[in-house]
Amino acid sequence: MTDIAALKQEKQDLIDKMLEMQKQFIDHEHENGISGKDYWASQDGLLANYRQEYMDMANRVVDIAHEIVGSNRL
Repeated sequence: MTDIAALKQEKQDLIDKMLEMQKQFIDHEHENGISGKDYWASQDGLLANYRQEYMDMANRVVDIAHEIVGSNRL
């Protein structure tokens, strides 16, 4: 597997995980509701690290996309 192919696979794996996280979030919201406080400051369950983990993955996806095409994020 080439470096580009490996990057594309990593990017796809991250996107798949992000989509699964979104599905879990939506299911949780429909079943339990989510207050602003829970979303921004929860230390329990699904929401404990949700925002940070999702943001880290989203940033990595952007970085990978730039690596693949040889561009720069800055």
